[in-house]
Amino acid sequence: MAMPDSPDRFKVTLFDASSDDLKLKDAFKLLRSHFLTFWISGAALVLFVCSSVRHLWFKSTGFDLGIYDQVVYLMSRGLPPISSYLGFHHMGNHSAYSVYPIALLYWIYPSVYWLLGVQAICLALGALPTWLLARQAGLSQSLSSAMAGVYLLYPLIFNLNLFDFHPEVMALPLMLGSLWAARAGKRIFYSLAILFVLGCKASLSLTIAAMGVWLLVFEKRRFFGIFALAAGVLWFLLTTQWIIPGLSGSEPAAIGRYGILEGDSVLEMAVNLFLKPGVWLEKVFSIDTVRYLAIVLFPVIWNLSPRHMAPLVSTIPIVTLNILSANSMQRELYSQYSLPVLPFLLLSMIDTLAVGEGLVRQRRWILLWSLIGFLWMGQWSWFTWSYKKSIETWAANREAIALIPKHEGAVVTDDFLSPHLSHRPQIFLFTPRNTKSHLKQADFFLFNLSHLNTKDMRERANKIFRRVKQDDRFELIYERDRVYLFKRQATG
Repeated sequence: MAMPDSPDRFKVTLFDASSDDLKLKDAFKLLRSHFLTFWISGAALVLFVCSSVRHLWFKSTGFDLGIYDQVVYLMSRGLPPISSYLGFHHMGNHSAYSVYPIALLYWIYPSVYWLLGVQAICLALGALPTWLLARQAGLSQSLSSAMAGVYLLYPLIFNLNLFDFHPEVMALPLMLGSLWAARAGKRIFYSLAILFVLGCKASLSLTIAAMGVWLLVFEKRRFFGIFALAAGVLWFLLTTQWIIPGLSGSEPAAIGRYGILEGDSVLEMAVNLFLKPGVWLEKVFSIDTVRYLAIVLFPVIWNLSPRHMAPLVSTIPIVTLNILSANSMQRELYSQYSLPVLPFLLLSMIDTLAVGEGLVRQRRWILLWSLIGFLWMGQWSWFTWSYKKSIETWAANREAIALIPKHEGAVVTDDFLSPHLSHRPQIFLFTPRNTKSHLKQADFFLFNLSHLNTKDMRERANKIFRRVKQDDRFELIYERDRVYLFKRQATG
């Protein structure tokens, strides 16, 4: 039986003799012909194809792919990025200023596939800083490659890629990179990475602030800890108290999920978190919480040691938010909410392996366990029976959409069709309470009465369909397979 890698075999020629720190430029020279290039490229291609197929089959949604497709398109055309889905400025949503550079791609050619491509590349690219962190810690090339494989096979990577588009995915490789930079003493790269991460979503400020505490207290890295703590706290206050309320006209939208904290504002809830522990402790110590932690930890449980879990201090705010949320989606491994946990889980595993600990220390067994977790927890059902109705009406959807002028006209449609029509200043989703205003604003109503998932969605669409059908201002210009397109009639 092959012996596991031992600590005295970890030092290799990529380390500087004076600092034991991985030379980044040498690492990239090696990577030009390294297996990791193939892994990352292959993973990015697979992820992009999967998300593109999902979009082509009309399973992507307005929330959130359509939202970002619309605002990035408007940015690329020099128009105010006002989301008609939300009714306010892009920065009033999650203050995600890191999305703005994608507008350069849309300026070249506007296409939703830029978002899907950026997402696939960023998710796959996280394998590189994971590998660098492992080499930095002194792991052999064999174990370092295993850790890169653990990252790529972690179910959240595949599942989140299918869940429309979320700016947090752009933060993932840079969060991992910032951990490498902090331990390598690279202040400029670290600072720029942190600033970009903060601009991917306002709530990441809590993770960055907690990361600062970990770096200060446990890693004794003063500059890096103070920078992250100060930047995280400052951005949290700016976004929650000024930017988001100022642009959206209300507190952050997610506040409605935390009624358990008995507050009307972010700061009031934060205070109640400390002053009224009785209102939330029961939620924390529940079967639901145990289940959530189990699915997060299962793919990596083989190599978590209590002695090397200090990096997980950085995950306390986001894990707490997910546990206390009334939205059960925050406790699943197909949504973006647990993404900030992954970098610190990986680092904890790397630190465990670096001292020769962990239940599994051989590359093949590490990858086998990760593969089991990937196959068990991957959202394969999203490519099976749930697509049947979408495929049946695929041709009709395409034909109806082709009749709507590109970039022109206000469109009202459902959550599944809207991402295919978002390149315009005005697009709205079916909402019965807004039907009256939509009848005044809309140039087109597009219905597919077959592919809606829930009873509530079907009832809503049918109710609005009947109102539009009876309205003399609109004429039916397309009908096939229960797909209907109404157009506003020209007035004399």
